[in-house]
Amino acid sequence: MDVSDAEASFRSQHEEKPKKISLKRKKHTKTRKKKISRYDQPSYTVHQGEGMVFVISGSSSQYEVSFKSGRKKKVAKRRVKANPPTKKNTVPAQPKVEKETDTDTFARADQDDHRWGHSLPEEVLIHIFQMVVSQDGAVPFLCRVGRVCRLWNAAASSPVLWRQVTVSYCWIAPDKTQRPRLQKKIQDTFDWLAQNRFSQLREFSLCHWKYNIDQVVEVVSRHSPHLSCIKLSYCKNITANAFHSLGLHSRDLQSIDLEFSEFHVEGLMEYLEVHGVQIKQILFTHGQKSTKLLAAIAGGCCPNLELLEINTKLDSKECELLICFQALQMRCPKLKTFRVLNIRPLPKAIRSGASSMGFPFLEELCIATTSFCYMTDKELWDILFNSPKLRVLDLRGCWRVTPLCLAELPCLELECLFWGQYSCSNQDQLSWSQNVLYKLAQKWSRTLQQLDISNHFFSEKDLELTMNYLAQTEPDTLRSLDVSGTRITPEALRPVLGQMTALGYLNLTSCRSLPRGVKKIYRSKEDIRKLLDIIK
Repeated sequence: MDVSDAEASFRSQHEEKPKKISLKRKKHTKTRKKKISRYDQPSYTVHQGEGMVFVISGSSSQYEVSFKSGRKKKVAKRRVKANPPTKKNTVPAQPKVEKETDTDTFARADQDDHRWGHSLPEEVLIHIFQMVVSQDGAVPFLCRVGRVCRLWNAAASSPVLWRQVTVSYCWIAPDKTQRPRLQKKIQDTFDWLAQNRFSQLREFSLCHWKYNIDQVVEVVSRHSPHLSCIKLSYCKNITANAFHSLGLHSRDLQSIDLEFSEFHVEGLMEYLEVHGVQIKQILFTHGQKSTKLLAAIAGGCCPNLELLEINTKLDSKECELLICFQALQMRCPKLKTFRVLNIRPLPKAIRSGASSMGFPFLEELCIATTSFCYMTDKELWDILFNSPKLRVLDLRGCWRVTPLCLAELPCLELECLFWGQYSCSNQDQLSWSQNVLYKLAQKWSRTLQQLDISNHFFSEKDLELTMNYLAQTEPDTLRSLDVSGTRITPEALRPVLGQMTALGYLNLTSCRSLPRGVKKIYRSKEDIRKLLDIIK
């Protein structure tokens, strides 16, 4: 083999042969383009109701969306022709456009249009919030609307809206114990509220609290210089520290309400001895040391007292309380409202022979019980002998008081008389069941708006005369009438029902002289008009 032949063979071995066109797609020749993720569909639906916008979450969850978006699509293999087509411009995948509905249009318009939420004057929002607060209270309404936006937060932070605050057991049920972490959270929350919201607080109420009461009272009284009324109802463990805090910080306090609460009586008495001059209203529930507290009030520690209420629960046992009415007349001459509810008062005479001036400003006297009371005509006269401004007289259960005593009272403009009986027999009232009831109607028919004479055994003639006197006044005077358990007849009811157009409540239960079907309670004017058509 010569040199030329060797060179030719060497070239033939090392020269590149022409490559054949492959009909198969080469793998890993080009970098795969990033997949453009589709827009996630919203997981909620917006519905428009009557004055409200409801946001309802969809059936698919976030986990379902992420699973679908991360799933790989299988690429179907297809044959490629020998002559490949010209290369086209690749267009990225577009998201699927769904048909726009009314709800989507409303949601988009609500996002783009901020005229109502962000352009409304703050004064208008405060006025709207004030109307809601007057009905539902400041808490938790203002705390919730303050998280909507900055404008609503500024409006809800106005001290004008935080003048009356009531806080119930919003953190924990009343029968559960509090852990230290939750107790710290409650204290921090009240510290923040008192420092940032209670600058113009006037009335503050705590309901159904068992713990942290002393700390809350101390914080509220320290940051509320205008506090005038505090109410602690159905609370427990109210110690003397709470009253001490009120004495240090609350110089404008005028009302203390401790109804159905367990409190330290000696602590309250010490507070009243020092700051009792500014107190005008006291309400508390009868307890073991109620006599001492009432004796301290009658001793002169509250000379400007205008309202005094002593009550007890309706399901409690029969309880009695010694009350020196003469001492109260002398030490609390400005008293306007005196209530003894579901308690039998035992009048106690004063030792000294000093005479009292009565209650010249008294407007309401309630000595009511669900059982019976032993108050007599003389004892009632000693209380009301100098009370010409009396408007409300509640003597339910006082079966010894006679109509003759009521007719001689000096009050001439009585508006409400509640004199129903619950547990007295017929023999107890036989001595004064003559025709004397009409004298009360003759005296107060011009001003009487509510009358309750249930379960009294007045004669049919006396009841008929009474109803005739009531029907001779203005038609819009009498508004409520309770004659259940009496001997009233249809003839006695006709003039009252026909003349009193403002009558909206009528109780005719257990009236044996009335026909069947009408002996029930009527709570509207329309039902009373239908009754008039029946008895005619």
